[in-house]
Amino acid sequence: MDLHARRADSFGAQAEAYAEHRPDYPVAAIRWALEPLGTDERLDVLDLAAGTGKLTAVLCAEGHRVTAVEPNEQMLSELVRRVHGVRALPGHAEHIPVPDQTVDAVFVGTAFHWFDQEKALPEIARVLRPGGVLAAMWAEPVSDVEWVRELEEVSASSVESQRQDPVSIMAHPSFAPAERATFPHSHRRDSPEAAIAWINTHSRMLVIDDEERAAINDKMLAFLRARPETSNGPFDVPLRAEVFRTVRVSE
Repeated sequence: MDLHARRADSFGAQAEAYAEHRPDYPVAAIRWALEPLGTDERLDVLDLAAGTGKLTAVLCAEGHRVTAVEPNEQMLSELVRRVHGVRALPGHAEHIPVPDQTVDAVFVGTAFHWFDQEKALPEIARVLRPGGVLAAMWAEPVSDVEWVRELEEVSASSVESQRQDPVSIMAHPSFAPAERATFPHSHRRDSPEAAIAWINTHSRMLVIDDEERAAINDKMLAFLRARPETSNGPFDVPLRAEVFRTVRVSE
């Protein structure tokens, strides 16, 4: 299995930690993504590559009817355990187990960079109703904050970050040109150890060997204990939610 495939498949064994320590998504970003639909009514929404339901839970709290699709059995089981009242199905972006034109919006939270867009976009177009929305979003640390940038440097592993910034939605005849927006967000951590647990759920940490991971964790702990922003008590990691949205057009 090549490195990309190993990374894509690395999350299942850490499904519980992923659900516990990954950030959620800001409501403002979700509402912006849905603006082209021109309604505040309850919608049929697909959370594609839903993981353990970090985005699913926010969509449900907004009152939408949510179908979650996730390829990893362990991640999907964790989603079902944590997010109730959701239709949860195994499936891939390149083969979505949903009938044609049955959803108003497709959301992808911190997973679009794993997709084969040439195969995924026609599938997403198939399940969307005309005028429906595709929204790809990420919630990432604000690296222009000094201590956050330094933490990223301290936590660097021998495997580079998977996502190249920005990962945009490629041009496709089924979709209008994509729009992009960013929203402030934050991730509450109770301790330096909790921040380290969050960073350890990223694929660049999951696929390295135990010795390298332990050495990086030791460096992160020493750094976080030394910084006044993170040394005592709960603290917020500043995040920025980046969102791309595009509308399904009639061909």
